[in-house]
Amino acid sequence: MNSASTTSETVVLGLKENWRQFSLLVLINAFVGGMVGIERTVVPLIGSETFHIESTTLITSFIISFGVVKAFANLISGQLADSWGRKRVLIVGWLIGLPVPFMIIAAPNWEWVIAANVLLGLSQGFAWSMTVIMKVDLVGPKSRGLAVGLNEFAGYLAVGLTAFLTGYLASRYGLRPAPIYLGVLYAIAGTILSILVVRDTRHHVRLEASGITKEASPLSFREVFMLTSFKDRNLFSASQAGLVNNLNDGMSWGIFPLFFTTLGLGVERIGILKAVYPVVWGIGQIVTGPLSDRWGRKGLIVAGMWVQAAGLVLTALTGRFEWWFVASVLLGLGTAMVYPSLIAAVSDASHPTWRARSLSVYRFWRDLGYAIGALAAGLIADSFGFAAAILAIGALTFLSGLIVAVTMREHR
Repeated sequence: MNSASTTSETVVLGLKENWRQFSLLVLINAFVGGMVGIERTVVPLIGSETFHIESTTLITSFIISFGVVKAFANLISGQLADSWGRKRVLIVGWLIGLPVPFMIIAAPNWEWVIAANVLLGLSQGFAWSMTVIMKVDLVGPKSRGLAVGLNEFAGYLAVGLTAFLTGYLASRYGLRPAPIYLGVLYAIAGTILSILVVRDTRHHVRLEASGITKEASPLSFREVFMLTSFKDRNLFSASQAGLVNNLNDGMSWGIFPLFFTTLGLGVERIGILKAVYPVVWGIGQIVTGPLSDRWGRKGLIVAGMWVQAAGLVLTALTGRFEWWFVASVLLGLGTAMVYPSLIAAVSDASHPTWRARSLSVYRFWRDLGYAIGALAAGLIADSFGFAAAILAIGALTFLSGLIVAVTMREHR
């Protein structure tokens, strides 16, 4: 029976039962993550060294454009997934992302880099959202933490490895074009696989919904937005924690390479530090995702936010590579505890019939954090220095964990 004639009677939920499609989506999300990884080390340095931009706020503007656009792409991705189908949205995401590495390679000025990141934000909002949603669709309710952990493991391991490789290539061949060729490879491979091999998962959603005895009341997008953002205490807790998590990630993306450069670190060692954080983040989620299924989401989220805060404080208050390495490990470990637990917590609190929309609202707030973090850190750094910006974001991260500790209720 071909995919067009698939019905709920021929569909089963579970990781083991759907391992081929699940594994394919893991690989595709590694390519999605790699597209962000090409920017983690070299793009802030392109701004400061190639285009000689002195304002930290202006350099971080490429992250602001990325974060704002990705946030709104996330917001509509769930609605599009329900109306168009998951596969179509995934393909659209890749098609939008195809020009990005070519634009960065050819950019004659900083405005081209900002424009490339508008396209990258759209691409990431559609493509990464779909890989998460499709994995959650495939496995059903019992293994959400594991599914999300494996998805984010693949994406952020690719971010980290690509950040390291681009730093290495930049130290040997310059900031452009050699490091960015990796993005060309990722974009072409992800697009081809998504078009030719991926199957849609809407039938899995229908099967899961049919097994729930309590029928969900029809909710408008506005109602789902309000529930996820403010009205449901668990969804609110997750949304604000996701925003602050990516706020500190956006700050580290833009500020850390500049901070380390001013203290005498070379681009290859900066690449190592920029790789350690997402690699630990990625690999750690293989453990923390399943742990959230067994232990619950809340404790991992609270502890993870506080571990991140400790890593940021250690980065700001020390001046040696060894301590920065330890701080990067702490950042990665804390984020690994938080990331899959938050997505799973949102999935727990959402009915299958509006889960994709709720996840899209959560991801809207989460990825808006990139823009807020980059802008706030840039303004603080221009006025008070890099260390002050890092410390301020660290304090906010600790406060966010405290909000989760007070407001979130554990879901069993």
